[in-house]
Amino acid sequence: MSERQGGGSMVASRVIAVPAGQIATIVTCLEMTAPPAPVVPVKSALKLERWTAPIDVARYRALFRAIGQPWMWRGRLVMDDETLAATLNAPTLEVHVATRRDGTPQGLLELDFSGDRECELAYFGLVPELTGRGHGAWLMGHALKRTWRDGIRRVWVHTCDLDHPGALTFYQRHGFRPYERLVEIYADPRASGLYPPETAPAVPLLRAET
Repeated sequence: MSERQGGGSMVASRVIAVPAGQIATIVTCLEMTAPPAPVVPVKSALKLERWTAPIDVARYRALFRAIGQPWMWRGRLVMDDETLAATLNAPTLEVHVATRRDGTPQGLLELDFSGDRECELAYFGLVPELTGRGHGAWLMGHALKRTWRDGIRRVWVHTCDLDHPGALTFYQRHGFRPYERLVEIYADPRASGLYPPETAPAVPLLRAET
């Protein structure tokens, strides 16, 4: 189909039907190819601790779900215990957890160094009640401090339009530059039972007819 714009011109476009029980999202990939300029460290009541192997997959999933449910994170929840354990305990992956002073997990920072001279911020987030209170900048400060080590030439991250509304501008504000946009279609985590049907009410759940 095509869309008519000003001046009578026609602009080609494509529309893809998303099957019931599936969901589509626009993914934006961002990168940083040089360390950012030093900044004054942001303070936080949280502290950062590294979870080392062997990581308790049940404890990890509970934190992943607590952070990701409003944004329908699913990547780690669709893995079985063996696959998840192998992923989290890989020597090229670092799992850092933001905690309250009493040790209660509140945030997640995963750094994947499996690429050639690069690091991916595989997961980055805080529990919903802590967003918008400055803790994200604190966690990003720790992320960039840990990613830019000897030999690293590129740090990258991706976000999507199901994520926190401020996620994209947050990454750009901290020095990441968008370089690619993708469309991803996958099983709606509410339709598959990973999350309750009322999760993310602004995103309609289209169930397959039975």
